[in-house]
Amino acid sequence: MKQNQFGDFLLGRAEETCSNALARGNGRTRRHWFLASIIGCCVVVSIASSATAVGRRPERWVRLSPATSPPARSYLAMTYDPASGKIVMFGGYDGTGYLNDTWTFDGTTWSQVATPISPPRRAAAQIAYDASTQKVVLFGGYNGTRYLGDTWIWNGKTLRWSRAQPAHSPPPVTSPMVFADPNGSVDVYGGFDGRFYQYSMWQWTGSDWNQLSLVMLPYARSSAAVGVNAVTGEVVLFGGLADINPVNTWTYDGTTWTLQFPPTQPLWVYSASAAFDPNLNAVVLFGGGSGGVDQNTTWEWTGSDWQQLRTARRPPAREGAGMAYDPTLGHVIIFGGQNSEVPLGDTWKLIP
Repeated sequence: MKQNQFGDFLLGRAEETCSNALARGNGRTRRHWFLASIIGCCVVVSIASSATAVGRRPERWVRLSPATSPPARSYLAMTYDPASGKIVMFGGYDGTGYLNDTWTFDGTTWSQVATPISPPRRAAAQIAYDASTQKVVLFGGYNGTRYLGDTWIWNGKTLRWSRAQPAHSPPPVTSPMVFADPNGSVDVYGGFDGRFYQYSMWQWTGSDWNQLSLVMLPYARSSAAVGVNAVTGEVVLFGGLADINPVNTWTYDGTTWTLQFPPTQPLWVYSASAAFDPNLNAVVLFGGGSGGVDQNTTWEWTGSDWQQLRTARRPPAREGAGMAYDPTLGHVIIFGGQNSEVPLGDTWKLIP
């Protein structure tokens, strides 16, 4: 992702190549990140894993051809909504403007939902399903002018958006990590507020945001990939953009974040996509940008290590795509994103 119409949106600082990274490494905590970036960016962090395990059929990506599909876009917000039994997708950036349309996917086709009210236009917001309230929570993003800190609730039973009015809230940020934690609640971690990467974590109570006081958090960052293992409840976080080294893997069990030291690790990426695939019993990571070059490799987290999937076919490289597991389809799907700043509107499924 190159610096362009997003300005400091970061989608922003995503143009972080080794040369300009080192150039800006003077001052504040940036010097620490760039000590690490000498390893994580200028040298190769990732060592490709061995070929797919013996006896296991190679995974493959298959492009779907739904009768109806959303217009091409990147940095959209997408998750599976058990209340409606469909994937819900909101907003994004189409290359010329910010969007606020809502679409659902039923495993066969996409359908636009005509909602009476809708969150304002934005990109790089994130959403997750809150099992305790049985609703989807949306937070953050960027609208071309400012960073956003409003909270919106999607009711999959009524197909309606409503704006929440919490007494407390995380700071307005772009590209926060929003995910369902092992306790059944929705959490927000990090993001970028235009000046700093955030180092705080908040939990949605159903009516308010409660800032959590944990012993340790992942290093401050935005644009990291987050997937949640639906069997173990383990949250897996990788990569992102940061002042302090984001080329690392963290896991969260609902109480404690743990920095992992896997023997193999993906290439540093930001704005990659992640979701849990029960067919593989693993969190799957796809794509992302890396120093301005979009990727299209697929990785799985085994619980202690990353393994690259040698897929027979794969989607074109992209960053800022939506990714979720669709129980109706029985597969992880990817929609949209951008390849070299060109918005994409294709839908793919991963077949183990």
